[in-house]
Amino acid sequence: MAVSPAPYRPPQRSRQQWLLSAFLFSALVFLSLLFLFNPEQGEEKKLAAAKEVPLSEITRGYADGKFDKILIRDNKVYATQKDGAMVQSYKESTDSLSQLGWNDPKNATVVSVENRETANLFFAILPDLLFFFLILAGVVWLFRGIARSQSTALSFGKSRARIADAKQVKTRFVDVAGAEEAKEDLVEVVDFLKNPKKYTSIGAKIPKGVLLVGSPGTGKTLLARAVAGEAGVPFFSIAGSEFVEMFVGVGASRVRDLFTRAKRNAPCIIFIDEIDAVGRQRGGAGFGGGHDEREQTLNQILTEMDGFEQGTNVIVMAATNRPDVLDIALLRPGRFDRRIFIDKPDLAAREKILEVHSRNKKVAKGVKLLDIAKQSVGLTGADLENIMNESAIFAAKRRHAQVTQKDLVDAVEKVTIGAEKKSRKLTQREKEITAYHELGHAVVGHLCPESDPLHKISIVSRGSALGVTWFLPEEDRYTINRGKFLDEICGLLGGRAAEEVVFKEITTGASNDLERASQIARNMAMKYGMGDDDIGLVAYGEKQGSVFLGVDPGMSRNYSEEIARKIDSFVQRTLKEQYERALGFLRTHRKKLDDLAKVLMQHETMTVEEFMEIFEGKKKAEVSVVA
Repeated sequence: MAVSPAPYRPPQRSRQQWLLSAFLFSALVFLSLLFLFNPEQGEEKKLAAAKEVPLSEITRGYADGKFDKILIRDNKVYATQKDGAMVQSYKESTDSLSQLGWNDPKNATVVSVENRETANLFFAILPDLLFFFLILAGVVWLFRGIARSQSTALSFGKSRARIADAKQVKTRFVDVAGAEEAKEDLVEVVDFLKNPKKYTSIGAKIPKGVLLVGSPGTGKTLLARAVAGEAGVPFFSIAGSEFVEMFVGVGASRVRDLFTRAKRNAPCIIFIDEIDAVGRQRGGAGFGGGHDEREQTLNQILTEMDGFEQGTNVIVMAATNRPDVLDIALLRPGRFDRRIFIDKPDLAAREKILEVHSRNKKVAKGVKLLDIAKQSVGLTGADLENIMNESAIFAAKRRHAQVTQKDLVDAVEKVTIGAEKKSRKLTQREKEITAYHELGHAVVGHLCPESDPLHKISIVSRGSALGVTWFLPEEDRYTINRGKFLDEICGLLGGRAAEEVVFKEITTGASNDLERASQIARNMAMKYGMGDDDIGLVAYGEKQGSVFLGVDPGMSRNYSEEIARKIDSFVQRTLKEQYERALGFLRTHRKKLDDLAKVLMQHETMTVEEFMEIFEGKKKAEVSVVA
């Protein structure tokens, strides 16, 4: 749901600059063409090839009428004979036509005199002219570059915030779904911007800052734009990293310029995305000293927020997924007065988000977005937008006129698990092992009372997995009991148990299952107080490092060797007990496991309805034999 930044547009050239460039380019092209395509070049080649003879021979030929034309060019004489042949000779510069006897009016020979000194003047100086124009163009380009660099240097400390005026911000609260509590808090901010006197008249102070906290993709930027759109005020948007440069003092200068421009356009909203890039805690290892550029930028932000006069009507909104690393001074009242946490959407919110993103798509009637919302537990608004986009891509590839339910289901599977790898060819033995492995998860999970309902089984490779078994919860759960954890461990170990029951051996396919099962059991003992009595109701392990929302930090050991042995013993015993439990389920239903495997081997995918029909004996496993 993040709003993409506006595309980069190069600076527009002025009309005068465009005309000057066009004139210089046209002049250079014209001169070049004039030089290269001189019409006299062909004649010059013909004259240069003329045979040289004595001048007396040309004089006799003139008297005898042997020439059609005689051309006198400076001291050279060119005579063209009746048959087109040409001869040449030389005369003295003092010889005139009358002295040579070539002025007889009765003679039909055409005698012409050409002065080449003036005719060749332009072509003689043409190389110099071209060189001059090249030098002139280079000087103009150099001075323009210097002017641009000076302009850049003067504007280096200017804010790079993208400004959208009230008419450009089209986003409204109706375009934001799945964050009802956050929208309720932000409605007051809109009212502050629209009707400030209602609050200032009774002595209330308008909040200066609003901090939006949430995992990536939950719609923090979209909410900020919706506030600006609802209030009808300008929207200044900038990323925290854009303040900091390699030059000291640039970030602080940009902060000053940003707040100055915002005050001129008040009421308005300043939105700083990823403020943790510039608002980290000051001091300490890894954060620099008192002269650190990031520190100076943060100090300037704090100063500017303190400098807001009452009635300025400029509200600073910021977004981050790392609130733990922000400086304490940034979070105190008077700066960021309000902190709004945007959680991942629940079932109802996911359905509304899907409806919002389906507005501009052709969706077939009867499509159940609620089913898609149930299959997308834990996804953010950006993930759901991606699902709708992938479903439209699937529909276009399959030449569907509208997006169908199958397109949506395939899009969910692609986004959550990965695209199908049909090029990965398994041997018959590997395919059989994968089928029994996935059915082991399905059968054991189905028989565990606290397990989530089965949704689908597939032995088509996706990502790094050779097969997948989906279990989808019927509703969002916020608390989990001990029985739920144990059933989840049992279901994870069902794949390995099926391999042992059927093939009497195990493969590497259960490596990820063992990791997840071991982590669940370890968390039961160390975090949730669900271990043995001798472990006690103590949370073991200390979190180390910065916390990203949605990412668990590293843990350090703060317990003794004796406690460590007890935790390891609990994990081993729990996994062993649940593994024996899974083996018991599969040995009891071995016949049904084989029937299910026959169908899954042939069709490669199996829905929960097909699974229940075979498992409950309502339908026999019929396998067609292909010759």
